[in-house]
Amino acid sequence: MLKPETQRIFWFLGIATAIITVDQVIKAIVVQNLVPEVSYPLIGGLVHLYLIYNDAAAFSIGFGATYIFTIISSIATLTLLWFGRKMMSVSWALMAGALLGGVVGNLIDRLIRPPSFGSGYVVDYIQIPLNFPIFNVADMAIFIATSLTVIRVLSGQQIGRA
Repeated sequence: MLKPETQRIFWFLGIATAIITVDQVIKAIVVQNLVPEVSYPLIGGLVHLYLIYNDAAAFSIGFGATYIFTIISSIATLTLLWFGRKMMSVSWALMAGALLGGVVGNLIDRLIRPPSFGSGYVVDYIQIPLNFPIFNVADMAIFIATSLTVIRVLSGQQIGRA
């Protein structure tokens, strides 16, 4: 039987690794098989695949400042790795791991994709109606983990505690 601390670290790193893997595998498939800026219906009219290469952050903030997001994502990754091991409950460890997975998933794109190292564009491909921004699995992980954290903190829970 694993010690509780080891279990929390296992879940933290395990969920991060799973999200990074799923994110990167889907991005590779999408890049290989879709034509950029062409809509492919996935779930009727509700969800479409629409490949774009994004040089901004969430909601198209900061076009052209990709290297800044690379620096911010690198700092966030190191910070999450440091704090993640300090989580005192599995649920907080899972949320920190999901956030880490999302941040690293998009950081990988910024590091390895064109146009250059550290300024690469993030692959986005999930489109829903109503002019909502196009996003990816990493973005979903970041959004869900951040939303749950805000809800828990607003309900009076201390970050990292049960």
